[in-house]
Amino acid sequence: MGIKKELGSKIKRLRQKQGLTQDQFAEKIGIATRTLAGIEIGESFVSAQTIDNILKYVQMSTEDFFITSHLRPIDDLIEDIYKYISKIKDDRAKVETLYKIIKAISNE
Repeated sequence: MGIKKELGSKIKRLRQKQGLTQDQFAEKIGIATRTLAGIEIGESFVSAQTIDNILKYVQMSTEDFFITSHLRPIDDLIEDIYKYISKIKDDRAKVETLYKIIKAISNE
């Protein structure tokens, strides 16, 4: 999938998650509905300003929007997990929350 289609699909999912039509979402982010439709199908490339407007509207960080962790090797992901754990190791509440999450997703 090309970058235009990938970004367009992501924007469409964000719009749908908000429960908005293309008309409604386009109005919220300050672009024409026709422009949004073109972006969502990967026909048009989204501008930096439009991305910024979308991120502000859906309250998402740039990092989360462009996350590509699914493309990284698993060893790199595990290394990052250890780094994050070391950052919170002195906060019992966060460690307990993380423990519960890990336990839940490991089905134990």
